[in-house]
Amino acid sequence: MRHVIVMAGTGTIGLMAVFLVDFLNLFYISRLGDTRYTAAIGFANVINFLQVAICIGMSIGITVVTARLIGAKKHDLAGQIINSFLLLMTVIMIVIGIAIMVFRYPILSLLGAQDLVLEQAGQFIAITSPFLCFIGLGMALSGLLRAVGDAKGSMYITIAGALVTAVLDPLFILYFGWGLEGAAVSTVFSRAAVAVFGFYSLRKYQLIHKPVWKKIFSDSYPVFVIAFPAILTNLATPAGNTFVIKTMASFGSDAIAGQTAIDRIVPVAFAFVFALTGSVGPIISQNFGAGFRDRMCETLMVSLKLVCLCVLCAWILFFVGEEWIVKMFALKAAGIELMRLFCHWVILSNLFLGMLFVSNTAFNNLGYPLLSTLFNWGRATLGTIPFVWFGATYGPKGILVGQAIGVMPFGFFAVLCAFYVLRNIKINMVSYQ
Repeated sequence: MRHVIVMAGTGTIGLMAVFLVDFLNLFYISRLGDTRYTAAIGFANVINFLQVAICIGMSIGITVVTARLIGAKKHDLAGQIINSFLLLMTVIMIVIGIAIMVFRYPILSLLGAQDLVLEQAGQFIAITSPFLCFIGLGMALSGLLRAVGDAKGSMYITIAGALVTAVLDPLFILYFGWGLEGAAVSTVFSRAAVAVFGFYSLRKYQLIHKPVWKKIFSDSYPVFVIAFPAILTNLATPAGNTFVIKTMASFGSDAIAGQTAIDRIVPVAFAFVFALTGSVGPIISQNFGAGFRDRMCETLMVSLKLVCLCVLCAWILFFVGEEWIVKMFALKAAGIELMRLFCHWVILSNLFLGMLFVSNTAFNNLGYPLLSTLFNWGRATLGTIPFVWFGATYGPKGILVGQAIGVMPFGFFAVLCAFYVLRNIKINMVSYQ
């Protein structure tokens, strides 16, 4: 319990700093008093989620491999794989970022963005997407610091990014009057700060050095074996959100603004739950590498208890602070109704979402990443499309309720499957050469 709380606690602060970047962007944009700008951020974030999902998958891959090698006392091999993969990942992220920038308007149009909303969302993506490699490196380096046990170092580099945003957002958005473009520029600087501080922090562990060029692909292979299924897993969430935002778009900018506010406030409110997925992964991997099955089971049980406690505390706070939250984002009409419904009851569905995320972490770190893919895509398709489609017949609130109900069975059965895997998995010696 102590180990999980320390790792997840520091991870929470760091992760909250990451989510605070998007939260502050939305907060200052809402000060402009036009829900169309808020809706534009919502559409841009759908594409941003797709990009970040790829980054998260790659960071999971390198974190898992590194943690296993460190648990098996293979420090030099870990450093070799880290440097090869970071170089290859950077190239891949640059290519993906530029491709999305080029095709941003057709993608946004498919999502339902129109007129000013389409123009503003397109400008935001044009500025941030080419620099996708910064957030990819930042996430990977943060995960690597957790893999070597430096939870505080991982926390500090993400805090640095949030501080950059806290300073630049009001300056660019309000003082210079750049609006959504100012939020985009601030986001790029924030992500760059995380990447730079990440490299600086990891250097003291003697894991950053010149890669062996002829081994870049062979070194990266074991990472991609884990990263590719993890990417597919993480793409499920933005894919499901894409259907939700497209369905919600038919009810106007006010409804989109409400949905966007909920999407931005959930990661901040449940930062501890999200941090668990990044923090317990290295713990499970290190104990897997060392052959300690009992500790892996205990880690999963402790994580689930903490998820329940976190959701309960958040529900109380949101229930009491409902009016303050509505005013914070200057929501109107349908947006207000959505936020009230979320604060009263829908927020509880995050218990099952947390159960799903913790279980996926166990699958990824135990060598069963395809199970994560199965459960996440099941939730994003069978657990989203029919429920949201039926809920839409009752308006925006029906969409929100449908999305919440759909996640419940997948969270429950994912936990049962995770414990089954833990109790039956064969523990072998770790080797990547």
